[in-house]
Amino acid sequence: MLQLKLVVGKGKLVSIEGVGLVGMATGWGSLLQDEQQLEELARQAVDRALAEGVLLRTSREPSSSDVVSYAPFTLFPSLVPSALLEQAYAVQMDFNALVDAVSQNADFLEQTLSSTVKRDNFTAHLFDIHKQVLKEGIAQTVFLGLNRSDYMFQCNADGSAALKQIEINTISASFGGLASRTPAVHRHVLNVLSKTKEAAKILSNNPSEGLALGIAKAWELYGSAKALVLLIAQEKERNIFDQRAIENELLARNIHVIRRRFEDVSEKGSLDQNRRLFMDGQEVAVVYFRDGYMPSQYSPQNWEARLLLERSRAVKCPDIATQLAGTKKVQQELSRMGVLEMLLPGQSEAVARLRATFAGLYSLDMGEEGDQAIAEALAAPSQFVLKPQREGGDRERHL
Repeated sequence: MLQLKLVVGKGKLVSIEGVGLVGMATGWGSLLQDEQQLEELARQAVDRALAEGVLLRTSREPSSSDVVSYAPFTLFPSLVPSALLEQAYAVQMDFNALVDAVSQNADFLEQTLSSTVKRDNFTAHLFDIHKQVLKEGIAQTVFLGLNRSDYMFQCNADGSAALKQIEINTISASFGGLASRTPAVHRHVLNVLSKTKEAAKILSNNPSEGLALGIAKAWELYGSAKALVLLIAQEKERNIFDQRAIENELLARNIHVIRRRFEDVSEKGSLDQNRRLFMDGQEVAVVYFRDGYMPSQYSPQNWEARLLLERSRAVKCPDIATQLAGTKKVQQELSRMGVLEMLLPGQSEAVARLRATFAGLYSLDMGEEGDQAIAEALAAPSQFVLKPQREGGDRERHL
């Protein structure tokens, strides 16, 4: 039996042991108060999620798929105003162009991260590899970014909603695979409630196909029909089904994927005289990172493997400059007046679209600017979130 715990705030939110519930409309108050109906609905939703493949390996056996569980999901779909959805679509190309511009601007990256690398050994190590590759000369000629932009809705004083970016993820952006399977779960939930009109409004969404198409295009541009895609994976990977969805899309296009750890690359990876990358004797066209975004994922051996990969001709997704472009310090610097104009000259419309999504971002560097940001946060702590340089989730601090 599911343990049902209701946490109801103004009839909007219910939490059911890993299954979140967001109220879709004001007329659903009676449903939110019916614990028995919610419990039965949650059971059916979990069964449908398992049937659709919204899955994670368990924390007890993260290296095995013998026992799996459902990934956390909202019981009802969240309402998204159509205007904000269209805005997010329109601005994503701008964000992709911006990330690309930052990654190619070595001087901007060095200046922006100069204070960070003095205090953050992880970012410093990434930047050292970046400098080594620049000094030797970049071998790869094709670049691929699979970026995920995360948003929240800001409620304005007049009751309207505004789209505000929380962060952009440039490495190992996950859940495209599981998100491809979630619409069917939400349609099922609404159909169980005989809300067929609402169910019909849920948009189809298949980001795993789109992500695979990007990798497939990079593989094609690399120009070797026998080359493989190398997916850098963790040994203990609970989110493997999210990754398999993309692998399966590639295999359907006759593009083969091999999964290896950094340790495997260190032991069996090599470069030829043209800096083509080989793994177990097989040429690699694309390196797709689903690991390598946190300090705990690197040993000295793993750092050497990352350097080997970065020196290669293979298409990295992302290359190390693009990973650095996704750091929070860079995001904060991009919010300064004039920076977007410098990076995207002559693109005033794109700059306006980007800036409209920016939330307030404040430096904590030593000096007058950092002191002012701290003073403002102490004066109104509930208005601020402290974000570290790390990826991987669950690291924010709400003041």
